[in-house]
Amino acid sequence: MKFKRIIRLIVVIMGLSVGKVSAQGIALKTNALYWGTTTPNLGIEVTLAPKWTLDLSGGYNPWTFSDNKKWKHWLVQPELRYWLCEKMGGHFLGLHIHGGQYNIGKVNTDFKLFGTDFSKFKDFRFEGWFIGAGIAYGYAWMLSKHWNLETEIGLGYSYTRYDRYQCPECGSKLEDGKKHHYLGPTKAAINIVYVF
Repeated sequence: MKFKRIIRLIVVIMGLSVGKVSAQGIALKTNALYWGTTTPNLGIEVTLAPKWTLDLSGGYNPWTFSDNKKWKHWLVQPELRYWLCEKMGGHFLGLHIHGGQYNIGKVNTDFKLFGTDFSKFKDFRFEGWFIGAGIAYGYAWMLSKHWNLETEIGLGYSYTRYDRYQCPECGSKLEDGKKHHYLGPTKAAINIVYVF
């Protein structure tokens, strides 16, 4: 599958980049907003040049909650960042790609955003994958020698293919291989960062 090849290529590129940086050009981070959705997550950021860094963040949510509520997913989101002042401090602009898989159902999200009706998650179960890209703006506050607080918001595009099932508990498939194009927020973060 093309999607798996793309993810493998991203991991290889990240591995080559990490081997060329010094310890002071590396940061580990976690996104507090993802933890708010019960999604364990971790990120690593490495220095590529004086004002350029590469961030690789990902999250994994394997849980099924009471009443068979599901928000299962995994996601990977590499981002190339340009820092306006100094790396890992102050304003930055980012260019990211993202991809993952999901199994969502019986989640009460009663809103619409840029043509996507999220209220359908309440009555149906959706199983599929997504891939896309976007741009972002963020700011990092240097709290101490090793600790930063970072916020970021990103907008972009996602393409997804999914199967829709009759209800969160049932196995009856209603749609197979349905495609959807999404345009809107693709990244939101309040990161707690440890800089080496």
